[in-house]
Amino acid sequence: MPERKNWIVLKFGGTSVSNRQNWDNIREVVKQHRDSGYKVCLVHSAVSGISNKLQEVIDQAPRGNYTALLDSIKDTHRDLADDLGLDAYELLGDYFLELDQLAKGIALVEEASFRVQAKLMSLGELMATTLGAAFLKKEDIETNWMDARDLLKTVPQKNASEKNIVLSAVCDDSPDKELQLELSDKGNVILTQGFIASDQSDKTVLLGRGGSDVSAAYLASKLKAEILEIWTDVPGMFTANPHAVPSARLLKHLSYEEAQEIATNGAKVLHPRCIMPARKHKIPVHIKCTHKPNLEGTVISSAVSDDTALVKAIAVRGDIILVSMESLGMWQQVGFLADVFEVFKNHGLSIDLVSTSESNVTVSLDPGLNAHFQDIRNEFVEELSAHCKVNVIESTSAVSLLGRHIRTILHQLGSAFEVFQEHQVYLLSQAANDLNFTFVVESEQADRLVRQLHEQVISQSGNQQSFGPTWPELMGDVEEKEELHEAWWKGKRDELVQLSREKGPSYVYSKDALIANTERLKELHSVDRFFYAMKANANIDVLKTFRSQDLGFECVSIGEVEEVFELFPDIDPGEVIFTPNFAPREEYEQAFDHGVNVTLDNIYPLQKWPEVFENRTIFLRIDPGHGHGHHDHVKTGGVHSKFGIPRFEIPEVKSIIDDISITVKGLHAHIGSGIKDPTQWKSTALILHEVAEELGGVDVLDLGGGFGIRENDTQASLNMKQVDELLKQFRDAHPNYELWVEPGRFLTATAGVLLANVTQLKGKGSVKYIGIDTGMNSFIRPALYGARHTIVNLSKLDKESTQVVNIVGPICESGDKLGIDRLFPESEEGDVILIANTGAYGRVMSSSYNLRMPATEILI
Repeated sequence: MPERKNWIVLKFGGTSVSNRQNWDNIREVVKQHRDSGYKVCLVHSAVSGISNKLQEVIDQAPRGNYTALLDSIKDTHRDLADDLGLDAYELLGDYFLELDQLAKGIALVEEASFRVQAKLMSLGELMATTLGAAFLKKEDIETNWMDARDLLKTVPQKNASEKNIVLSAVCDDSPDKELQLELSDKGNVILTQGFIASDQSDKTVLLGRGGSDVSAAYLASKLKAEILEIWTDVPGMFTANPHAVPSARLLKHLSYEEAQEIATNGAKVLHPRCIMPARKHKIPVHIKCTHKPNLEGTVISSAVSDDTALVKAIAVRGDIILVSMESLGMWQQVGFLADVFEVFKNHGLSIDLVSTSESNVTVSLDPGLNAHFQDIRNEFVEELSAHCKVNVIESTSAVSLLGRHIRTILHQLGSAFEVFQEHQVYLLSQAANDLNFTFVVESEQADRLVRQLHEQVISQSGNQQSFGPTWPELMGDVEEKEELHEAWWKGKRDELVQLSREKGPSYVYSKDALIANTERLKELHSVDRFFYAMKANANIDVLKTFRSQDLGFECVSIGEVEEVFELFPDIDPGEVIFTPNFAPREEYEQAFDHGVNVTLDNIYPLQKWPEVFENRTIFLRIDPGHGHGHHDHVKTGGVHSKFGIPRFEIPEVKSIIDDISITVKGLHAHIGSGIKDPTQWKSTALILHEVAEELGGVDVLDLGGGFGIRENDTQASLNMKQVDELLKQFRDAHPNYELWVEPGRFLTATAGVLLANVTQLKGKGSVKYIGIDTGMNSFIRPALYGARHTIVNLSKLDKESTQVVNIVGPICESGDKLGIDRLFPESEEGDVILIANTGAYGRVMSSSYNLRMPATEILI
């Protein structure tokens, strides 16, 4: 065995210590570190769910309702002991007896003091660690069980309430040579409890819920540990909660400051109080996954090499309490804030966020640090009301953009902030350390807001190398990873270079890529019918390719309808959907003459032209109440979108359709484009189902399109398998509906590229420009949406990129920029430039502005 070196502290959470499989992994982790020469201090929590049940005992025992809870707690430990091959009665009999006595005492006096609460709650950790130490000994790992109350002592907390002193205590984290020597003499492996400590009178105190991380950090500091490992049920910290945002990415490396911000602002992987001791004593923190111990996880340290401005994560904290203080007399009044903050201090309340104006100050209280607020609420409000009008606002959540140098990239977040059109913002705060930007919104909107922001700010970030794999990729939750083939155009480089030189600016579409995208769409086995939204790309060869794959067509104008019938005169009209917006009356009449599926997205035609729709069968386009997508201009739901019938008009719509004998065959909703949140289509289906229940007789739910694409090689793609599984859940619950979808960009974007030739080069100091022979006349998305497309010098694809340039066109507009701040090789006149993923909303949105003809189209 190698000579023993430094301490390593391992902390395992409640889920990690709740079954035999995880304990087998813990055994191997401990052995590996011990055999590598480390002295191991293992800290762990109560068994999963036990702390909650103990809290229920505290709540229910004063009313005498606790016997079943005690039985459940004991059964959980007996089952785990059996699983580990241990005798629960022999090991835990005394703890079971103490548990009974404490519960009876609470029932007798009909209340539980803070001291009694601490004593009862500590039993969870004491019982779990007793089983853990016995298991490791049984597995031939000599383990010394120690009581954490002998290892960790509290320090005074200024202005703290009694509740916080006992139930959310703070301990000394100074290196302790005596403790290091004492534990070294105890052996190679020490096992102790998280969450519990003792005060200077040797009475039991707690470190707050989730405090086992804090215990481990305290012990790592006192032992001058080389590493602190936090083992949980997740493989690290992510760009968002992966259970709410499946496209969330692993954060491989974080500074202490970044990790502190992410943990403080709602990430539950790590307790925010555990960062400070590790940072103070320069102890790297590794976050690892107990049931996937070989995954690298997240490393938190001071060694962060990349200092680029970047949003790294989006976090949410729920149950935020806002205190709004309003007074016309506060303006220019000396000492107003001092007076009102004195009231908070007197009641032991810790203020988090602050927002001020001439007549109002609003602050937030984090419930984790102000657990006693409801106990003192009335007294607090009464005292504060002597200074101002007080309004306590609850049911809010704080959503935070977290990263580095947030101020310097706010201008880049403009389109992301457009999501707030549909959300009331109670408070906005930018951190003084430039690490976060926080919005307080209604709690029921928080998760959806996080998904929207994540998609716009992180999924579409140009700095994807800062992020690791997604949760499904790490945890093996995908049946098969998307094959990361090279983009099709890389294999046709020479052919494309020749085409550009012969034809000039050109859109080039790959037939094979169009067919491959269609096959991927058809992996949605829960969907009954597939249509192509031809507004994305109306090229004749593209349309013929999709028709050969048995796709129907979704048309938004009578011109598109007539184009379909001209190209495919034998097509069944039922395979065509007409979904106009603010179209004139005659277009509806012509569509009915063609026999296609006609969709109404406004009540006006029914009110003003009832004779056009009388005795007809139609679809209704419903506004689900919110939009989603990569830019405000592609969101097609919500009050700021012109599309769809709002829910509040449904009763009037029903009255009209009943009066003039209209049959509503189907309902349609489409909330936007570029969506990578797989829950959105099931959510849309549920909304349409609710409307269908009101109307009756609906057979078809058309869920629209909007399926996000992989914009570049490093971006996460939409998990189509997960979309299908969620839709299957809906189908199983509601088998009476057909489900239709009608994507456009998903089918065509990656199948097309735009080719252009370099015309001139220009340098203005440090800013370099590469001019090409077409611009926003051919491709307006960058100017219109701020779209960021991969751009390469196809002529020099194998050359090293050595300069940052702007790619611009020849149009007489300042906005004629196709790519800003792109890393490029040295380029020259005549080089062929390729802009990727331009098969959708490219040529169809082009113009002859400046009398420059747009790029031609070629299918290969």
